[in-house]
Amino acid sequence: KTCFNLKSVLFVSLTIQYSESRGQYTLTQTPAVKAVGTGETVNIGCKLSSSIYSSYLHWYLQRPGEAPKLLIYQINNKFTGTPSRFSGSGSGTDFTLTISGVQAEDAGDYYLIQSRTKTSLSQTAQ
Repeated sequence: KTCFNLKSVLFVSLTIQYSESRGQYTLTQTPAVKAVGTGETVNIGCKLSSSIYSSYLHWYLQRPGEAPKLLIYQINNKFTGTPSRFSGSGSGTDFTLTISGVQAEDAGDYYLIQSRTKTSLSQTAQ
């Protein structure tokens, strides 16, 4: 089995600029931890407490002992070198990362991160 420790990160300080209410968001990611077999499909879901400006939401993977690496940018665009088995989708309050045909090297921590702008997007998370 491949073990996924699924974490969520939303930079509230960056989110606030898009929020009329200036309120704090709650981000729920499911499942929290999931063990899947090689070749299976896994969906990592994130749900926000309210809708946000989502064009700059990105998925990162952090493998053990490595820096986080960008997989998907702007919700559904594969970053250069991201395997075709990874795909992103969603809008409003619900976002999903799908891995179709999980491989052993996919084990790690998955993060949903919002950047301030497209140009502030980093290949590796700071």
